[in-house]
Amino acid sequence: MRFIDRLACTALCSLALLAISVRAAADEDVTRATLPNGLRVVIVRDALAPVVSTEMTYLAGSDEAPRGFPGMAHAQEHMMFRSSKGLSTAQLADISAAIGGDMNAQTENTVTRYFYTVPANRLDIALHIEAIRMRGALDTQADWSEERGAIEQEVAQDLSNPFYRFFSTALGDIYKGTPYEHDALGTRPSFQKTTGAALKSFYDKWYHPNNALLVIAGDVDPASALDRVKRLFSGIPKAPLPARMPVRLRPLAPARIALDTDFPFSLSLVAYRMPGYENADWAAGQVLQDVLASRRGELYALGASGKALAGGFFPGSGLPKSAAGFAYAAVAPGSDASAAVKTVKDVVAGYVVSGVPQDLVEASKRRLLAQAAFSRNSISGLADAWTEALAIEGRSSPQDDVAAIQKVTKADVDAVAHRYLHNDSAVVGVLTPKPSGKAVAGKGFGGAESFAPKDTKPTTLPDWAKEVLADVSVPKSDLNPTEKVLANGIHVIVQRETISPTVTVVGRVKSNADLEEPQGKEGVSLVLEGLFSYGTQTKDRLAFQKALDDIGAQESVGSRFSLSVLSSHFDEGVQLLADNVLHPALPQSAFTIVRTQTSQALSGELQSPEYLAQRALNGALYPKGDPVQREATPAGVTALSVDDVKAYYARAFRPDLTTIVVIGDVTAEQAQASVAKWFSAWSSTGDRPQTDLPPVPLNQPAASNVPNSSRVQDAVQMAETLALSRSDPDYYALQVGDHVLGGAFYATRLYRDVRQQEGLAYYVGNQLNVGKTRATYTVTFGSDPEKVGKVRSIIQRDLRAMQTAPVTANELRLAKALLLQEIPLSESSEDSIASGLLSASIDGLPLNEPELAARRYASVTAEQIQAAFAKWIRPDGFVEVVQGPQPH
Repeated sequence: MRFIDRLACTALCSLALLAISVRAAADEDVTRATLPNGLRVVIVRDALAPVVSTEMTYLAGSDEAPRGFPGMAHAQEHMMFRSSKGLSTAQLADISAAIGGDMNAQTENTVTRYFYTVPANRLDIALHIEAIRMRGALDTQADWSEERGAIEQEVAQDLSNPFYRFFSTALGDIYKGTPYEHDALGTRPSFQKTTGAALKSFYDKWYHPNNALLVIAGDVDPASALDRVKRLFSGIPKAPLPARMPVRLRPLAPARIALDTDFPFSLSLVAYRMPGYENADWAAGQVLQDVLASRRGELYALGASGKALAGGFFPGSGLPKSAAGFAYAAVAPGSDASAAVKTVKDVVAGYVVSGVPQDLVEASKRRLLAQAAFSRNSISGLADAWTEALAIEGRSSPQDDVAAIQKVTKADVDAVAHRYLHNDSAVVGVLTPKPSGKAVAGKGFGGAESFAPKDTKPTTLPDWAKEVLADVSVPKSDLNPTEKVLANGIHVIVQRETISPTVTVVGRVKSNADLEEPQGKEGVSLVLEGLFSYGTQTKDRLAFQKALDDIGAQESVGSRFSLSVLSSHFDEGVQLLADNVLHPALPQSAFTIVRTQTSQALSGELQSPEYLAQRALNGALYPKGDPVQREATPAGVTALSVDDVKAYYARAFRPDLTTIVVIGDVTAEQAQASVAKWFSAWSSTGDRPQTDLPPVPLNQPAASNVPNSSRVQDAVQMAETLALSRSDPDYYALQVGDHVLGGAFYATRLYRDVRQQEGLAYYVGNQLNVGKTRATYTVTFGSDPEKVGKVRSIIQRDLRAMQTAPVTANELRLAKALLLQEIPLSESSEDSIASGLLSASIDGLPLNEPELAARRYASVTAEQIQAAFAKWIRPDGFVEVVQGPQPH
C-alpha cells in the first residue's frame, strides 16, 4: 500500500460503513423459525471452527429516539451491559469473561445489535444472557449515573475525530428533516438530561421478541440449538409496538462543510445521496459505487497520475430510504482544496455524461459476487451478513443481494448515475490540516491524585452459569498446517479449509527499514511501497489490475503482501502475486510521481499531532541515536533516485526472509507446487541483513503534551520498556496478569475501576508487547483533560496492587479462561488463522505456539503473577504522552 494511501485509509477506512454484504450459505445449512411470541430465529451452520456467534438485533435504533434525546438508543445499548432481572452487572461481566468470548454491541439508525462469539459449547450461556436481557433490563438510576460518564467520554472521543464531525454534519445536510439526520451517538447535554426512568420507558416500548431477530451461526446442531432457543425465549410475551416516525426525504440542497483537522493532508470530499435498501436501484447503486472505487477508475487515477496524493470513492451507511456515497481527493497541505473539489466533480460528471465502462461494470460484479464465497470464511462475519440482510435490508436471505447484483446491467448503472450523481446538489467537505504545535513538557506523574479502591465483593454466579468457571481446561486446536521450505528459503505454510471455494494467501518479507535503509536514504522504503501498485515488468498498472479483475481477485503487495482469490483461479492468482513481488515495474515516470507524493505527504505528516506524539514517545523510551529515532524528511525523499529504490529492493526483499501462508480450498501439494512454480526464480545475494533491533536500557520516566486543537478529549499513551525477552518464562505469568487488568470489560480491574465505577474514560487498553530483543508495556486511554490525572493514578494504583498481593482465585480463573479460549476464537476466521501462522513464523515460534502457551497459562499461579509484576513492571517508570488539550 502506498504511504499516502495508508495515511488516507487511517482517516477514511473506518467510516466506509456497511458496504454491501453479498454473503450466502447453502440452503441446507440454514434453519429458520418464528416463535409464537414473534421472535424470528435463523441458525446457519458453519463448521470452520468449534465456535458460534449470536446476534440479537432489536428493530429500534436512533430513528426511534425521542425528540431532543438523539442518543437514547445508544444509551440503552450501554445499559444492556448493566443489571437485568436475575443478572447483575458483575455477574454479566464475569460470565462473559469466563466463556472466553468476544462481546459487543452497535447502535445504528434502524437497529441495535448485540454480539457474542464464543466456543460452541458455551452457546447455551450466551442464549441465557440474551433471554434475561430481553425479559427485563433494570435501567436503574444508580446504574445510569455510573454509565453516563463512560458514554459522555465516547461522545468526546468521536468529536475528537475530524472525519466523524464531517460525516455527522454531512448526514445532517443530506437527510435534513428526517429521522436519519442525526446518527446514534448522542450529545452530552441530552445525556445529562436522560434518566434511568426515561431509558426504561424506551426499553419497554421497543425491546420485545416480536421486534427482534436472533441469528446463530457456527458449529452448532440446528435442531438442538432451536430447541434451546424455544425453551429460553418462548415464555417472553410479545407486546404492541409504537408507530415509527415516517421518513420523507426532501430535495437535496447543496452545502459546504469546512473543518480544521489534525490530518497530514488536505481532504476534499463530495457527498451524494444514493439509493437505499428499499429502492429498486439498490443493486445497481452498489455496482456503481464499486465502479467509482475501482483501481482502474478515474478517481483512483487522480492519485496514480500525480494530480492528487490519493483519490477514490467509498460508500457511507445504507438506510432503507436512502444511502450516501463519498468521492474524495487528498492533496498536499497548502494546496487549493476548492480546485480539488472541482476535479472530483469533473470526474464524476464525466461518468454521468459518458456512462461507466462496460468492462468495469463486469469487473465490479465479479468482485462483489466473489465476496459471497469469502463470507463463509468468518463465523462472526456470516452471522453479521444474515443480520444485515434480514434485520436491516429487509431481505429474506443474503442471497437476495447476490441475485440482484447478477441482474445488473451497464444500462442500469448508467441510469443510477444520471439519477443520483448530481453535482449541483452535492454536499462538499473541505478538511484542512492545522498544525497544533510541538510537544512540550507535561505535568506527568507529579502531584497525582490518590484514589482508594472501592470495595469489590466476590461475585456469585447464577446456577446456570456456574459450570463456566468449573472447567478451565486447554482446548484442542483443530489446525494441522503443513510446512515446507523451498530451495530459495521461502517458508511455505498451508492450512486446508474447505468451508468455501476460496483461497487466501498472506506473506511477509521480514525487513526493518530503520535498520536497512542506508544513511541519508531515509524514506526509500516508503517510495518503494508506493511503486508496487504500478504493475510489473510485463504488465503496466491498468493491465495488471485488469488481470486481477478478470479472475475476481484482490491483491496487495509490499513487504507484507496478500491475495484473495477463488480456488478455481488459485494458480493464476499466485502467478500475478509472484510477478508483482518479484518483478515490480519501478518505472521512472511512476517513481517521479510517488517520490513527489511521498515528500508532500511527509511535509504534512511531520507536523501532524499523531506523528509528533509518537515521536515524543519514542524519543523518551529509546536512547539517542537508536534506529527508531531515524526520520524521513521531504528534502531527503526528494533527493532519492530510482536506482536508490531498486538497490533497496534488492537488499531488503529476499526469499530467505519470506514466509507465505496459504489457507483455503487447496491441498498442501497444490499450494506448495504453485508457490514453487511462480516464486522459485526469486533469489538472494549477500548476507542476510539484520532485522532485529538491538536491546535497549530501561527508560526514565517522562511526560509531554502534544497540542491538538482538533481534539476535545485527550488521547493518552503510557509506555515503558522492559528488560524482558520472549524466551523468558515470566512472559506467561505477565500475560495472565495482564488479562487480570484488562481484556474482559467490567470483569477486569482497569475497566471496572476507570470506567464502570468512576466513568472517567470510555476505553482503557493495556498491552504487553514482547519480542526477541525488546519489550514494552503500554496503557492507553481517552478522557477529558481534567480527568487525565485521576485515570493515571488509578492505573498506577492497580499496577502496584498486582505487585503487593496475589490476584484472587476468581480473577485468576477468568484471566486463564480468556487466554485459553483464544485458541478456538482465533480459528473462527480464515484471516485470523493465516495471520496467526504468519506471525509465529516471522517471530521464530513454533506454529503450535498457541497450544504450548495455553498449557503454560493454565499452570500459572497467583504468586507467580505477583512476583513477575514486581520484577518487571515499574508503575512509576512510564513515559506519558498526552495528545489534545493541556491536562489540568
